[in-house]
Amino acid sequence: MKARDVMTSAVSSVGPDAPVGEIAKMLRDRGISAVPVADEAGAVIGMVSEGDLIGRDEADREARRDWWLTLLAEGETLNPVFLASLRSSERRARDVMTAPVVVVGEDADVNEIARLLTAYRIKRVPVLRGGRMVGIVSRADLVRSLAQAQTEPAGRARGTSGLLADTVAGIEQRFLNRHHEAHRSRPAEPPRGPDERGLIAADFRQLVADHERQEVVHREEQHRVAARQRRHRLAELIDHHVSDESWRGLMHQARQAAERGEKEFVLLRFPSQLCSDAGRAVNVGEPRWPATLHGEAAEIYLRWERDLRANGFRLSARVLDFPDGMPGDIGLFLSWE
Repeated sequence: MKARDVMTSAVSSVGPDAPVGEIAKMLRDRGISAVPVADEAGAVIGMVSEGDLIGRDEADREARRDWWLTLLAEGETLNPVFLASLRSSERRARDVMTAPVVVVGEDADVNEIARLLTAYRIKRVPVLRGGRMVGIVSRADLVRSLAQAQTEPAGRARGTSGLLADTVAGIEQRFLNRHHEAHRSRPAEPPRGPDERGLIAADFRQLVADHERQEVVHREEQHRVAARQRRHRLAELIDHHVSDESWRGLMHQARQAAERGEKEFVLLRFPSQLCSDAGRAVNVGEPRWPATLHGEAAEIYLRWERDLRANGFRLSARVLDFPDGMPGDIGLFLSWE
């Protein structure tokens, strides 16, 4: 069973500039405990939960407790000075959201989703299609799928992903067939003899034009191949998740790098499109760059934050190349200097 089979499709979301008061009322009115934060392009950049609003450590929770109650009080009389301080705070979703966010693709297996919820101590994961959120899988969704699995027959109809793959493959094959047919039907040029007396400059200009057209076709094909490879790589990075075993393997490689006298180790190289802003925040060094991470990059960041940050390790991100002047691949570097 896949994410698409169990996810909740009617998902509420808020923008990064949504006031926290509106978020609190949304959680109350809709009976949910968290809401994704999405940018204008529909990419998930964070998650705001009740815990984010109330506060997670004791001091913060104590300071915000009455504020949370005020948001839900609907007209109850409270201290005017306190209410004035609330109105002046102007806190937004971007100020309280948890980021980056662990996400999955539509084809993620429910067993893998259950492992992610346990490994990262989270209650839900957004489901992405082409970088945009199309649903969310919560613990409750997994429980319902488990109950449903007890009554469904073992055989299942082929999923839509297989039909989509066949459709795309068919389109590409028809394109190739037409391309080859056009070449076969093109009349052959008459052979040119060694006598150069009949040559004119127009023939040479035509040869140059033919070569330039071939170069354009070749570059366009290269771009199409590169685009397909990027889409495939992005899908892999969304659907591939960091297991305990793979994390231990990365730490072993980092230790070997230190033994060689190196001061940092690249944990992951990934296309900038895996970031919600295509790598802009990483490129200019904005402090909020971790919030733009998706997929495997986001999970590695969370692993570092959970297991290594307190022990003196640093994690940084750098753009590694700039094809056509735009950020290309990005590297996540673990350093111990």
